[in-house]
Amino acid sequence: MYKYVLFDLDGTLTDSGPGIINSAIYALGKFGITITDRKQLFPFIGPPLTESFRDLFGIPEDQVPLAIKYYREDYNVKGIYENSVYDGIREVLEELTKSGIKLIVATSKPDHLAKIVLDHFDLSKYFTYISGAVKDVRITKEEVIKHALEYNNITNLDEVIMVGDRKYDVIGAKAHNLKSIAVLYGGYSTREEFLENKPTYLIEKPSEILDIILER
Repeated sequence: MYKYVLFDLDGTLTDSGPGIINSAIYALGKFGITITDRKQLFPFIGPPLTESFRDLFGIPEDQVPLAIKYYREDYNVKGIYENSVYDGIREVLEELTKSGIKLIVATSKPDHLAKIVLDHFDLSKYFTYISGAVKDVRITKEEVIKHALEYNNITNLDEVIMVGDRKYDVIGAKAHNLKSIAVLYGGYSTREEFLENKPTYLIEKPSEILDIILER
């Protein structure tokens, strides 16, 4: 049924939480904001940094670029590698690839950083394209998905499904009339978050991705 699968990266393919959280703590510390519970920063995993700094911690709009600069100081050197591939994901990617399905990354992470992560974990070989965020060009998941579809000349939307771990993935998929698989195994979102946004499927372990896409 499906010829293309769009995968979110952070929280879906890899557990990038430790690095993202550490770098967010570093950046917020520059503004005198102390984090006492790391779970406060779970919402950082998924959406654009601009939105997270502004909406979650009230960083003024004109100071958000500075917050992101501080974040990158830490993340681009250390945080990006404080990361791991979820158990079962390699097997999922292997099976989908063997079945002739084209896999594309659709992430709010800048595309060059996404490539570093995928290369580091030897996952790049499974993907035909990376659609990531580009400053002042595409930021939201809706824009990232739009670019992925257009660049790959995908017009039959019934052949595409989006896999992600946050509501932004579901909302972005719906904006383009795509079906979606919302994943809970990452631990950075809640069942309630997804039920409010009504993904096509809601799963708890990576192997269920194969059950849905390969209709096993």
